[in-house]
Amino acid sequence: MEQKLVVSESYEKNEDRYERGNHYVGVSIWHFEWCPKYRFKMFRKEEYRNLAEGCIRYAATRHKIKIKEIKVMPEHLHLVAHLPGDMSPSEALHKLKGVSARKFFEKHPKARLRYPKGHLWSRGKFYASLGFIQVEVAEEYVRNQEMHHALKDAVQGKLNL
Repeated sequence: MEQKLVVSESYEKNEDRYERGNHYVGVSIWHFEWCPKYRFKMFRKEEYRNLAEGCIRYAATRHKIKIKEIKVMPEHLHLVAHLPGDMSPSEALHKLKGVSARKFFEKHPKARLRYPKGHLWSRGKFYASLGFIQVEVAEEYVRNQEMHHALKDAVQGKLNL
């Protein structure tokens, strides 16, 4: 009788959700956030938000990054993604930002008037790793960005009075 090796309780509960490669078993789930250069409210119009989202999804597909949730706000965006096991979060951000900026300028050439050097995204970035327990919380946070920022703006408005 063959005895099964128990790696961890987390592995047992989520065995079917782990990615497997030749030399690894694991999962790489990340919450990313970044802004347009100079934090311009570049995506106020829905058509630009949709274009930015489409460009990011294109970049993700091209590099085998699976987007779980994305929300483009006027001056920043949030993204929850599964990365391939051999890709670092820094490398993923580099690819997402680079390819999406190039594609965005290709589809919306007038944006070059605001960004003549072709740098759509700022150099800054935020990323945090997520486990299976935190994924649902992060996805909900990303989904409800409008409500989150409306509350934040309301609180700041009261403080400024």
